[in-house]
Amino acid sequence: MSYLLGIDLGTTRTAAAIGRLDARPGETEIVNLGDRASAVPSVLYLGDDGSVVVGEAAERRALSSPDHVVREFKRRIGDPTPLIVGGRPWAPEDLSARLVRWVVDRVAQREAGPATRIAVTLPASWGPHKTERLGGALAGQGLQVSYIAEPQAAALHYASAERVEPGSTIAVYDFGGGTFDAAVVHKDGNTFKLLGRPEGVDRLGGIDFDEIVFEHVLAGIPEAFDGLDETDPAVLSAIAAIRRECVEAKEALSSDTEVSIPVLTPKAQGSVRMHRSEFEAAIRPQVEDTVDALQRAVSSAGLAPQQLSAVLLVGGSSRIPLVGQLVSELLGRPVTVDVDPKNAISMGAVLSLQPAPTGTGAMPPRVPAPRAGGSARFPMA
Repeated sequence: MSYLLGIDLGTTRTAAAIGRLDARPGETEIVNLGDRASAVPSVLYLGDDGSVVVGEAAERRALSSPDHVVREFKRRIGDPTPLIVGGRPWAPEDLSARLVRWVVDRVAQREAGPATRIAVTLPASWGPHKTERLGGALAGQGLQVSYIAEPQAAALHYASAERVEPGSTIAVYDFGGGTFDAAVVHKDGNTFKLLGRPEGVDRLGGIDFDEIVFEHVLAGIPEAFDGLDETDPAVLSAIAAIRRECVEAKEALSSDTEVSIPVLTPKAQGSVRMHRSEFEAAIRPQVEDTVDALQRAVSSAGLAPQQLSAVLLVGGSSRIPLVGQLVSELLGRPVTVDVDPKNAISMGAVLSLQPAPTGTGAMPPRVPAPRAGGSARFPMA
């Protein structure tokens, strides 16, 4: 069955959605890429024999072969310095292209055939340099794709669930796992066009908040970490388990006021409590930086906050209560959290490929691809 494929290539997780050509306009479905969730961790294991393992399976390989596992490479696209993986140099865009190739192949296997068209989302703040480098790498993998800016994709998904009148102007606040992106889009017919200058923070996302929670644990029970042999597989496994608990604790603090983080290492065991107020105090400066970037994006569009039709929050980190609170307070506007903030981007990418209903205007512009951190003491496995 013919289908369209949208891929949200994320720093920490990658999601995909499809739209069937015989379905009603606006209908999309999320593809189950991961073992435990629909999205897959943006993690690669590169074997000496040329094999590539992706996602949860790659994370498991990190315990025995950490030098062959790489993550957060999207953050490095545009940097000429290669990443060393398994003793070999890799350009960050080549790693990203391999991940996209894996997604395309996995979906094709599920759907018993290749996609008719593919759209990949990119940060609106990217310039031609980063876009062209990724495009060249994708072409090297035999892929021809269209691009759509992440805020445009988010607005398309929002408009598919909510009635958005032509002429509406939406500020999109996209706070994901590894990057932050802010932009203003204007609905002209069925098209969402970027206004002004998008703003972004390339190295700020949910993973940085995970690290804050981990540092809180280090400070709370230091004896559990002192003198550990970081080459011992048992130690690596213990640290990886604690880091997973920190991620779950961060997410739980969006609904609970306090969490208890279990700690078990060869040196000691116990638990560390963290209150939401402690977490919010630690992340507040970074969240304020994102709101400043959003305000700059709005100003660059020649608008005042009062002229916005909506302020849309997308990305997993937008679920943190402090985020919505500060965005609303500092912009003086109510905010709307997308009904599916983690998958909105990939579903919006599919919508960008679907033909516009008759009389609603053109589709959003798409650019074809060119042809051809962790803790200093305990880095992430």
